[in-house]
Amino acid sequence: MALHYPNGQPFVRQPSASTTNYASRGMTLEEELNLSNQYYLEAGLAVVHKKPTPIQIVKVDYPKRSQAVIKEAYFRTPSTTDYNGVYQGYYLDFDAKETKNKTSFPLKNLHPHQVAHMQRCLDQGGICFLVIRFVTLHRVFVFPASNVIAWFQQQDQGGRKSIPLADIEAQGFELKPQLQPVIPYLTGVDWLIQTKVGGTRGN
Repeated sequence: MALHYPNGQPFVRQPSASTTNYASRGMTLEEELNLSNQYYLEAGLAVVHKKPTPIQIVKVDYPKRSQAVIKEAYFRTPSTTDYNGVYQGYYLDFDAKETKNKTSFPLKNLHPHQVAHMQRCLDQGGICFLVIRFVTLHRVFVFPASNVIAWFQQQDQGGRKSIPLADIEAQGFELKPQLQPVIPYLTGVDWLIQTKVGGTRGN
């Protein structure tokens, strides 16, 4: 199926790093986060869901009367972040990112409209962050949106095009995967609330 952005440019899906490097586990970061969200929901800890991506279908083939195949579609609006919800009265908004890079997180994995969305969430007192997986290192971090924005903006002044792993270690919170939930990102959210680096009410 051909997908296009609102400006007409074709959408090219990047290969999922976790699909190849986490084959033994058989799940992508998104799938693990979805399972974690289900656990949090059933445990009464948080209500967080993946945002639906609105698309406009423009071409459909009907190879069989009982089967329709979408051949071409457009994103109605640019995507913002992957997940949002509520935790202990706080609004959460975050995106899931993966990289095969062992030493840094490439900023090309982010889009300006996503960064602008994170800034707007922070301006309203929400808690906003990235869940970053270094696939080949088997490490996962919660990284504050405020730091994401600072690193993204410094590119325009001739700064780095990536965030060094050492800075992610220093500025973020490393998660320790477990059975339930698989990605315990709420421990990272608790850290954001305590340190107030992710944006909280009253800031």
